[in-house]
Amino acid sequence: MSVGEPSGTAREDLSAAASAGTAQADLPAATAGAARRRPWGRDRASGPGRSRRSAGTLVGPAGVTRLGCLVGVLAVVGLLPWLSGRDPALTVLRARSAEQEATPEALAAIREDLGLGAGPLSLLGNWASGLLRGDLGTSWVSGTDVLPSVVSGLQVSLALMGTAFAVALLLASALVAPVLVRGRGSAGAFAAMLAAVPEFLLATVALLVCGVWLGWLPTSGWAGPQYLVLPAIALGVPAGGLLGRLVADALPAVLDERWVELWRGAGVSRARVAAAALRRVLPPLVPQFGMVAVGLTGGAVAVEMVFAVPGIGRTALGAAKSQDLPLLQGAVLALLALGLVAGALAALARRRLLGPALRDAGLTLPPARPVRVHPAVPLTLAAVLLVTVGWGLLRDPYTVDTTARLLPPSWAHPLGTDGLGRDVLARLGHGAAATVGTAAAVCALSLLVSLALGFLPRVAAGAADIANALPPVIVGILVAAAAGPGTGGAALAVALISWPALSAHAAALVQEVRASTFLTAQRAIGASPWWILTRHILPSVAAPVARHAVLRLPGIALALASLGFLGLGAQPPTPEWGLLLDESRAYVERAPWAALAPAVALALLAGIAVSGAAYAQGRTGRRRARGPARAHREKGKGSIEVAAEV
Repeated sequence: MSVGEPSGTAREDLSAAASAGTAQADLPAATAGAARRRPWGRDRASGPGRSRRSAGTLVGPAGVTRLGCLVGVLAVVGLLPWLSGRDPALTVLRARSAEQEATPEALAAIREDLGLGAGPLSLLGNWASGLLRGDLGTSWVSGTDVLPSVVSGLQVSLALMGTAFAVALLLASALVAPVLVRGRGSAGAFAAMLAAVPEFLLATVALLVCGVWLGWLPTSGWAGPQYLVLPAIALGVPAGGLLGRLVADALPAVLDERWVELWRGAGVSRARVAAAALRRVLPPLVPQFGMVAVGLTGGAVAVEMVFAVPGIGRTALGAAKSQDLPLLQGAVLALLALGLVAGALAALARRRLLGPALRDAGLTLPPARPVRVHPAVPLTLAAVLLVTVGWGLLRDPYTVDTTARLLPPSWAHPLGTDGLGRDVLARLGHGAAATVGTAAAVCALSLLVSLALGFLPRVAAGAADIANALPPVIVGILVAAAAGPGTGGAALAVALISWPALSAHAAALVQEVRASTFLTAQRAIGASPWWILTRHILPSVAAPVARHAVLRLPGIALALASLGFLGLGAQPPTPEWGLLLDESRAYVERAPWAALAPAVALALLAGIAVSGAAYAQGRTGRRRARGPARAHREKGKGSIEVAAEV
């Protein structure tokens, strides 16, 4: 599934690192200049002081928050059977044997066997004490040890992750190569649309075309390297679109730096210049590469379901549905550990890539050049989507006509009909409110949370690490267990993990603004803290973070669609776009239009978000470019007037 979110989390189309590269460009000119003029010695972190600060981060506010969130997530997982309101004994009985009658005696025997009478806190304490000994407990359903099952699922997911990541890197290289050759980038709408393709839809199409029609590759199971290919392509293509866009957006500004011109003038080969430019670009983006890798593991549940791959995500989903608490706890713990390890490795790789630059003062990307996007591009895409949605709203999405099943597009049904004879255009139009409207609300909530937490970076960092490591599917399982599956529960699940990237972006901008010289001048003339906050800091931070939130709108919509596809979001007959994709999966070979309609709508939404944000940023950049020239003219005019008066 997506996210990522990425996965969920990592895709959440487009990321704090991309915006961090444009952080200086989003600040006022005075702030950016102050940041560039800041003495290096003031920021230098070396010697014993640096060691004390590094050690403090392990036990400081971020470390305490990280540990508290980790314990909180595991505690919620441990309380899952009781939060759901369902009898865990009955669920386990049905999972063990669907034919056995649920008599009071059978249920009492299961409760005694599992120790349910002691209560959830006792079971959670026993599991925690076993965890300290390396024992993850015994499965409630199969009666086998949990640790081998978790290790086996994790190995499968890691193999799939590695292969999918290789596919993503190949595709990202293909998207970045033209930028290296031409030295200029684009709005990246094509890459954004690739990132917005639902993995589960791509998996279904690949299964039909390459597995069923052509017979080139196996369609399900896990018995050899050939079983990796189709799932890896389904996961790697959207991830490659995201990574390619991140790098392609940052490269043009780097290729305009002075050292590139000097190297080319000295006769350095194009290949060496390109390699050095990539090394210059990668450090701020490495954390996002780590998030994408985690998303390929924990967020691949939908793809694992389509291809029957026994990965850790599919294991966790099956354990949650059967309320196999020890297996679910072990799978969630493995996913959290994987996310934290991937984040630590990404941070280490970034430090190694930066080298002396990090030790001396830190090295950030130069301000990104505003991309020139004609306003007709987002307006055209928005007009197409709005006309389609408006046309669909005029039709009835719930009328069932079994005599009109799977009809191709016609004047009576412009986008055809689905398996129950319902009009696809009507369901697409009415589903926009459930999908796009909910995604917009989640974006707005994430924006407000990120602006608040941007002023508390040390406290928010620990919670962000845990949120980044949790796939939307796992959070969706927990929320659905407590509140039941539905649109509201899916929105809450995505909102709980969609704020870290925006929060990191806000924290970086707050730090830059607070370090600027014009704030010192404001304090010197007696400006109140409230005046400084509302008139200087918030305006400088809110606008760029809001543009970043708009860029994340397609990823959030895709995460909501993924939860709907897995049955954790909107429920039938609600015409939610993810649910439409799930309902059309069974007959996509006969009626592909039913699946293509919501998929194309998601791609259009991605194109609107990317091109609209690029146009807005381009207008802001051009306005700032005119600002210094206007100030220079006013300054010259004022000097002449003063001279005349003298």
